[in-house]
Amino acid sequence: MYKQIVSKTNKIAVIGLGYVGLPIALEFGKKISVIGFDIKPERIEMMKNKIDPSNELESVDFENTDILFTHELEDLKKAQLYIVAVPTPIDDHQQPDLTPLLKACETVGKVLKKGDYVVYESTVYPGCTEEDCVPILERLSGLKFIDDFKVGFSPERINPGDRHHTLTSIVKVVSGCDAESSEEIAKTYELIIKAGVHRASSIKVAEAAKIIENTQRDVNIALMNELSIIFNRLNINTYEVLEAAGTKWNFLKFYPGLVGGHCIGVDPYYLTYKAKQLGYHAQIINAGRFVNDSMGGYVAKQTVKKIIAKDKDLRKVRILVMGITFKENVSDIRNSKVVDLIRELQSYHVKVDVVDPFGGAKEIEEEYQLQLSEKPTGIYDSIIIAVNHKQYTPLTEKDFKELSTPDGIIVDLKGIYRDKIKSLDYWSL
Repeated sequence: MYKQIVSKTNKIAVIGLGYVGLPIALEFGKKISVIGFDIKPERIEMMKNKIDPSNELESVDFENTDILFTHELEDLKKAQLYIVAVPTPIDDHQQPDLTPLLKACETVGKVLKKGDYVVYESTVYPGCTEEDCVPILERLSGLKFIDDFKVGFSPERINPGDRHHTLTSIVKVVSGCDAESSEEIAKTYELIIKAGVHRASSIKVAEAAKIIENTQRDVNIALMNELSIIFNRLNINTYEVLEAAGTKWNFLKFYPGLVGGHCIGVDPYYLTYKAKQLGYHAQIINAGRFVNDSMGGYVAKQTVKKIIAKDKDLRKVRILVMGITFKENVSDIRNSKVVDLIRELQSYHVKVDVVDPFGGAKEIEEEYQLQLSEKPTGIYDSIIIAVNHKQYTPLTEKDFKELSTPDGIIVDLKGIYRDKIKSLDYWSL
């Protein structure tokens, strides 16, 4: 497989060209022949014109690549290695939604040939690849797993908005269904991963490794969020406490905040789902999820309490929320916990304006039925800096005073202004 792909006798196909799949397709396209497949024709047209729909890559990243962008199933038949990089979200009941993944399996199953490989990058619970995906491939292709085709798992590790830790500079975990496939898949990824690859002993180990990366972060951030609630009642600043504690060499530097997006706020639910199937209730992981999922509402309630303390009529109160994307300096709004904050504020019938230099007004309206303002208008009783975009970090107290009532409240979730705000009422997690 590896030799045929390197010699361009065969091609790699990447299924799903989002923030994970497109960078993989383009990197491989610098070395070998690639088919980039996505089910949305409008996205394919954008990529043909060197435009990244996720706004992560520049047009120059598309240059000097041997890649065919397509939404046609027939084009996939030319590939020998299929890399599946579709989203694995949760539903409204916080259960894994495998619909995109299983649909991708159906797509690949229709074109799978004897000798082909399928590698999954989508984050799943341990066992999903072999128990949920492989049967679909067998059923639709009429081929037998291992005897006729091989499967592997190599979890994505892309960090949106991070220009330092890029695809090629992060060690890649790889695995296969047997020793041969593991080695062939590893050699293929070594074509583009400068940091090298780690060969996991099995597909399940690779699946588990990915899911605990984000679960570990989630639990640690939940601890910081719970500490911030305690320290708020003690009337001390959490960031000052963490700064002091961080002077010890082995203190882990995590910070409080809203935990959303398509990774940290989602992946732990895949693990707790599998644990429940096995008859175990994951207490620490579930507790962490509860704390983090409640933080948007908590921030809104604390803000409203401070406004009420100033004897203001909530029906006349105006609040500005700065930032709605799930993290700083990205346009991705999926599973943004800022929305929880906004919804909770609106439940008190206050007027909420939302601005964001990265968020798309159309997408925000379609996804959350919220209106994005082009810029702040008038004077606000409270300003909440929910996402520390690069456009916001240079702001000074003077900038906030121009938008605020004399007794205005500045809510700074990331604590980036705690040394700058002197006269306005200031609060952070």
